[in-house]
Amino acid sequence: MDKKSIIGIGLIFAILVVFSLINQPSKEEIEASKRKQDSIAQVNADIAFQLQKQKEQQASEQTFVGSTETVSSEKVAQNKVDEYGVFAIAAGGEETFTTLENNLMVITFSNKGGKIYSIRLKNYQTHDSLPLMLFDGPKTLFGLNFFAQNRSIQTDLLYFNRLGGNRKTVVSGPQIKREDEGKIKFNEENPGGKESVTFRLEVAPGKYMEYVYTLEYNSFLVDFDLNMQGMNQYIAANQSYLNFSWSFDVPRQERKVPRFGEDSYTNINYKFFEDEVDFLAKNKSDDANLNTRVKWIGFKQLFFGSTIIADESFPNAQISQIKTEEDPDYLANFHADIAFAYEGTQSETIGMQFYFGPNHYQTLKQYDLDLERQVYLGYPVVREVNKFVIIPIFNFLRKYVANFGLIILLLTLFIKSVLFPFTYKSYMSQAKMRALKPEIDELNEKFGKDKAMEKQQATMALYKKAGVNPMGGCLPMLLQFPILIAMFFFFPTSIELRQESFLWATDLSTYDSILNLPFEIPFYGSHVSLFCLLMTVATIFYTKLNQQATASTAMPGMKTMMYMMPVMFLFILNSYPSGLSYYYFLANLITIGQTLLIRNFVDDDKIRAQLQVNKKKIVKKSNFQKRLEDMSKQRGIKSPKK
Repeated sequence: MDKKSIIGIGLIFAILVVFSLINQPSKEEIEASKRKQDSIAQVNADIAFQLQKQKEQQASEQTFVGSTETVSSEKVAQNKVDEYGVFAIAAGGEETFTTLENNLMVITFSNKGGKIYSIRLKNYQTHDSLPLMLFDGPKTLFGLNFFAQNRSIQTDLLYFNRLGGNRKTVVSGPQIKREDEGKIKFNEENPGGKESVTFRLEVAPGKYMEYVYTLEYNSFLVDFDLNMQGMNQYIAANQSYLNFSWSFDVPRQERKVPRFGEDSYTNINYKFFEDEVDFLAKNKSDDANLNTRVKWIGFKQLFFGSTIIADESFPNAQISQIKTEEDPDYLANFHADIAFAYEGTQSETIGMQFYFGPNHYQTLKQYDLDLERQVYLGYPVVREVNKFVIIPIFNFLRKYVANFGLIILLLTLFIKSVLFPFTYKSYMSQAKMRALKPEIDELNEKFGKDKAMEKQQATMALYKKAGVNPMGGCLPMLLQFPILIAMFFFFPTSIELRQESFLWATDLSTYDSILNLPFEIPFYGSHVSLFCLLMTVATIFYTKLNQQATASTAMPGMKTMMYMMPVMFLFILNSYPSGLSYYYFLANLITIGQTLLIRNFVDDDKIRAQLQVNKKKIVKKSNFQKRLEDMSKQRGIKSPKK
């Protein structure tokens, strides 16, 4: 190492020594630094203390919460006991579902209340091709209300135990055809299976109430048995009835039609024990107290229904319906509070049935319970025509013809053929009246308006001599009128036509719209029904044809009225089922054809000649004519000269 290197190292060392001496902290700075370090340590200690304190507090809170939960749980349990008594054991649980089905329906049960939760009919769909549910959802109310141990108990809020392990039970049987669905006779000849689902509410060993639902193959009926064992120890001894509440919102199944659709046929029907069938109002909300024994109560829609049927009778009931016309999904809410007779014995069973199915006349009639009265077929006289004429013919044709458009055509041909003799008689009466028109005009001129009684006597004498019955043209029409009106009620309520298509009509049970209008015409609607238009045109043409035959005898004011009728029916029937308009259209065409045919074979000149011959015959006065003349003499009116 040379001299320069040694000197450089020395200088560096000297500089470092001098720098350290210069920067050495004073006594005050050393004390300040020490205080700072002590402060940092104190802060760290405080943080550690706070963390430890938080941990201890959290542990304390968890202990407190656990203790509180225990206290709360005990309080809830005690509250349930206070509220439900021995039924408190069923006051809580988890809702589960069970299904029971046959070839016709699927029934869904809920263990909450042990109730029927929903019904789906398997072979039907809604108007928009969705599964058809008679009712569905948590709003369905189905349960008993009674007093037990001075407490009001509602079983709809309690959880039942389902007996058995299967949550899906299917009732099997032989293959059937569509026309044999739900037929008792078919089931007797081809028996299928039968299955049951049981829900039990047990309050003590061997003491319970249970719901037993039984469903047979190919049946719309569901047996429902309420079994009670040892419940007399808990249910109030002075209670002679158990109140059963059944309620649900009625889902819309069909296309909404103003004034004449499903809304107009949705209401509650009921039958008094060994008495008549009655019903609540069809077009509005309504209720009733049924204070005498009731056999069944039906929650009815246009084509489907849910009916509860007593094995014997229900002592009394309260029913109500609340219409919801503005709701696009639901038609109404149905509610029934039904009294079940309760004897208070150790072991007791209350039996009944439910009908869940279509409002098909023949299907309902087979039960011999007047359930078919829920299918509205019109007023008393008209109803008999539908029951004994139209429905049997329709069902006969249905066995051999699959197309319902052709069935309606054949039905119309048959009816018009049977009525043809009356049509012919009516035409002949009109022809005779036309032949006597010149003589009638002479009498009108002779007596004028001031001698009405004398003119009437002379006219009747003329009719008598000529052998003409002035009512001959009216009576045949009156005989046809009940059939005309019967069809007016038959087609809107016939489930056979539901969703059956023909030509441009996709559903013969509702209107056939070929044009939807952007506005609504009062009393007409916002659509155009082609079958209704064709019916109107055919009616106007027949009216014109008929006016030509009666122009000489009809009153002037009647002509305008006859042309107004088809226009009125155009407005009325535009929203009615297309099957009805199709039938009226066919009936008019056939009547026009019959009238033209009769014209070709009837000679008016021969009729007039025969009437002139009849006038020369000596006619004995009838007792009525004698009395009429005697009355005239008493009033000072001379009899007309012959």
